[in-house]
Amino acid sequence: MPPQGERELSADDVAALQEELQEAQREILSVPASAIVANHVIGLFQLAAVHLQVSPPNLDDARLAIDAMGVMVDGLQGRLGVDEGTLEDALAQIRLAYVQIAGGAGE
Repeated sequence: MPPQGERELSADDVAALQEELQEAQREILSVPASAIVANHVIGLFQLAAVHLQVSPPNLDDARLAIDAMGVMVDGLQGRLGVDEGTLEDALAQIRLAYVQIAGGAGE
């Protein structure tokens, strides 16, 4: 039984959802895995940047995002396709930003 205020899905609803899921899977499969991984790496870059831009900066959270980014970029070296150089540059930039901000924050 669905939660209060929600209706049960009809067979047509379920079929439509399954078709949407299959279409999403086809879209994912049409993109090289390296491009999807690169997108996740950039997401980590953005997460770190957000934590560095607040006052006071959230250094622990920024460091976690940067370290995760480093694990991916460094650990997948040679496998990230055409975006690899850009991702390496982004990692170097966010690491430098962290050092500068952490130094200014007295850490």
